[in-house]
Amino acid sequence: MLKDRVLTAIALLVGLLAAVFLLPASLWLVVCAALCGAAAWEWGALALFEQGLRLSTAVAFAAACALLGWSAGLGSGQLGGAGALVPLYVLSALFWIFVVPLWLRGKWALSNPMLASLVGFVVLVPTALAMMQLRTMGPWVLLGTMAVVWVADIAAYFTGRAFGRRKLAPSISPGKTWEGAAGAAVAVLAFGFGVLAMRGAELQGGVAVIAVVLLAWTAVSIVGDLFESLLKRQAGLKDSGNILPGHGGILDRIDSLTSTLPMVALGAVWLAR
Repeated sequence: MLKDRVLTAIALLVGLLAAVFLLPASLWLVVCAALCGAAAWEWGALALFEQGLRLSTAVAFAAACALLGWSAGLGSGQLGGAGALVPLYVLSALFWIFVVPLWLRGKWALSNPMLASLVGFVVLVPTALAMMQLRTMGPWVLLGTMAVVWVADIAAYFTGRAFGRRKLAPSISPGKTWEGAAGAAVAVLAFGFGVLAMRGAELQGGVAVIAVVLLAWTAVSIVGDLFESLLKRQAGLKDSGNILPGHGGILDRIDSLTSTLPMVALGAVWLAR
């Protein structure tokens, strides 16, 4: 299993780097739309959709991503229309900040197909659009945003393995601990300030603000992870899919990104005003 995980991770990283740095904007849009469609297929499994509804959901989500991304100019590498995506990003942020914590506490189920489709749209489509937008801003912007989440995930895993004692959410994801979450926070702070230092950023009085942003970023990424874990548990699934040997499905790899990328994209649009 470890060998499969390592080989798959290397293949995913190489493929991601090649796509991010080499593909034109139009093909990157197609890739993001396809990923959204594939993730929507897996979402259908979590929502216990029958086969036909899973397929139609995947096609509809992929088409929505492509249409919205192209309408915003992201397919031609332009950022001028990104402001039109703000309502979707705001909806995503409100969902993750206010709805999901209540969802995790109440352990609500995706029992209604229409509600499940709406929630899936809010989770997946803004994420794919954010991937298009952040890459249009620059390949390193997208990779840096993703790297923060990866650092949090890796640090949480190893810190939790080494020091984990107190369960973070035992009824949702028994393997996650408060010590792992603390390790993720420390690692993200070190990574974030390290990157800023290497870039020669003058922090001055902004240290506290940056620290709060990085800690909030970490917390939101953990919420995204827990949300997918809850849905998998309710659906009786270990993984969202099996397309990635040793890693499960696409949703298993992007769960923390679904809660963070749209917020970063929203912040980028706001700062650009």
